[in-house]
Amino acid sequence: MARIVAALLALGAPAQVFAQSMPVGLQADQELQALIPDSAVQDADTWAVDTDAARTGAPPETLIEEIEADAAMPDIAGITIPWPDGTELPTIEPLSPDPDIDVAEQSTDAAVEALPGQEETDTGVGAKLVDADIVRVGSQVELAFPRGADAIADQAAIAARFAGLSALKSFDDDEDNLAQIVRRARTDRELLINIMRIHGFYDAQLYQSLGGLSAAASADDAGPVDVEKVVVRFDLQPGPQYRLGRIGLGELDAGGDAFAALRGAFKLNPGDAINSDRVVAERLNLQSALGEGGYAFAKVGAPDLLIDHERREGDLTVPVTPGGRYAIGRVVSSRETFLSSRHLDRIARFDNGDAYKLSQIDDLRQAVLATGLVSSVTVETREVIKPVGEAPGTVDVDVTLTPAPLHTIAGLAGYSSGEGFRLEAQWEHRNIFPPEGMLRVRGVVGTQEQLAGVTFRRNNFLKRDLTFNSDIFVRNQVSPAFEALTISGIAGVERQTTLLFQKPWIFAGGLEILATRERDAAAIRANAPRTTYFIGALPMRGMYDGSDSLLDPTRGFRAGLRASPEISVQNGVRSTYGRVQFDASYYQPAGDSVVVAGRVRLGTIMGAPIASIAPSRRFYAGGGGSVRGYGFQQIGPRDALNAPSGGRALSEFSLEARVKTGLMGGAVSVVPFVDAGAVDTTTRPSFQDIKIGVGVGVRYQTNFGPIRIDVGTPLNRSPGDSLIGVYVALGQAF
Repeated sequence: MARIVAALLALGAPAQVFAQSMPVGLQADQELQALIPDSAVQDADTWAVDTDAARTGAPPETLIEEIEADAAMPDIAGITIPWPDGTELPTIEPLSPDPDIDVAEQSTDAAVEALPGQEETDTGVGAKLVDADIVRVGSQVELAFPRGADAIADQAAIAARFAGLSALKSFDDDEDNLAQIVRRARTDRELLINIMRIHGFYDAQLYQSLGGLSAAASADDAGPVDVEKVVVRFDLQPGPQYRLGRIGLGELDAGGDAFAALRGAFKLNPGDAINSDRVVAERLNLQSALGEGGYAFAKVGAPDLLIDHERREGDLTVPVTPGGRYAIGRVVSSRETFLSSRHLDRIARFDNGDAYKLSQIDDLRQAVLATGLVSSVTVETREVIKPVGEAPGTVDVDVTLTPAPLHTIAGLAGYSSGEGFRLEAQWEHRNIFPPEGMLRVRGVVGTQEQLAGVTFRRNNFLKRDLTFNSDIFVRNQVSPAFEALTISGIAGVERQTTLLFQKPWIFAGGLEILATRERDAAAIRANAPRTTYFIGALPMRGMYDGSDSLLDPTRGFRAGLRASPEISVQNGVRSTYGRVQFDASYYQPAGDSVVVAGRVRLGTIMGAPIASIAPSRRFYAGGGGSVRGYGFQQIGPRDALNAPSGGRALSEFSLEARVKTGLMGGAVSVVPFVDAGAVDTTTRPSFQDIKIGVGVGVRYQTNFGPIRIDVGTPLNRSPGDSLIGVYVALGQAF
């Protein structure tokens, strides 16, 4: 051991010795300590070069061999594995570079090389425009259009289409690197070339550049690049706009005067600027003109545009096979007992012998779907008689129906602080008496109303969109103004409007007969018996709907008038009077997310004193569908004990702003509102005791209409009025 240490020291191996205290009870190796002199511990460097071994130099090779011989391990019995004898290890092959890293390095190099931003176009090297009209498409892409004589007439359309398809614009909110930006710029460049060709610029040149780069963007600078400030710019040099050359429309040009008139529907002529969008649109116009002109089996093929770069023109070919003209024969239903051929013929807007029109065939399909009785419908024409010369042929219209589920169970729940809870349930069979004979059984359970009734309705009665309704019900009403137990029967006809066919003009008329036992609030407090009224009425209604939606209008207006001449017999005394009510509402968008809506309602009862009018037939105001903030029927004349007694004149006004918040995908809106209303005992509104309520509501849009929650408060309360009114219902307030 001593010889080994001395040899190592003689070789000049650096030595560092650290003195440390030993734990109590731990014995140091005394023999090892004896080998290390004190001078080596005190100054190791000086001691290492002040020894005989250091002064004599490296030991001879014989000494090294002797040391190696002493270090060799002796053979041990039972050990068969050879001891390492210093055999050379095999050469280690270098690892291949990671392909992903290699690709990333190449992409980065390519991006850095592209930083100057100049690329060649298909037709040569572009040039950056000196005087350009810049259109910023996204945060990282802009288009530069030429000005003056070289300006592009379709600039706005080109920019709009590019904005809708640009990869740079679609991903401008992502955390991109330079390689991604350059890659998307190449994709956008190809897109822009295709868009230019759509507009007839087949020789367009593009100059692509990157702006917003810092000095660190050069390949020699290792500093970072602020990617968010990088902007890709495309300078457009449109070149000449190609024109249409020859136009071929198949067999259309080979016909007589009728075909010459159809040619006018295809409003493209030789010499017009090439625009692929117009070619597609005019093809559809021609197809529609053939369908409306009686050509039931006309075929218009896909257009083919052959570009001649030498002439700078494109020859257009549209294969057209008109076929003959036809008239309509019968309408044939695939399910006679479900929706008969006769009923479908009543729904159709054409008669037997009318000229074929494609729009009327499509309208029949929509009308059958609007019945709600089918899940799918196919309307096809079938040739019955071929056309001969100028005489048209005949086609029958085959309607193939797939019935939908016909039974429905529905429910509706609502609450307001003035009216309390209201739960309505109904069962209906929509085709129990074919065709379109619906039977409905309904019931209402609520704080102020209980009802049981049966309704029969036949849609498309006698003619399309005309509905026959009959309703028999028993209802018990308990309100702050009166109590009434009523048996009523109503029958009438109505021109119906639907979500699929929203109609501008609606009317209804019928007969109503009822017997009712009622008492007003004063009689309730006095526990007086109810008074029996026998009433006959002729309710009529007419309305114009110029709004854009039945459930949630955003623009337009509605105006309607209701009139009901009535005869009332009370204790053998007959009274006659007329009820008239006018309603109007207006909707106006104020920006992309706000709709301002207003409503007015005016009513009057003329011809009899108020004592001769049953309490349930008088006017009342207040509540969720009237003046929010006030309780149900709490606005208007009151008796000596401050209970509402109703009146003969009604006036209501509402104004609200429907503001979309963007929450939950835009389904939530906030609606501040102000309502006002008054009821008078005179026949004309006096507006002297008008009540005003204000508040705010929330709307949650669903596929069946908005769910409404309104909270209102009265500004000029009367004794007994609540401070807050809460209303929950389906649909807008008006």
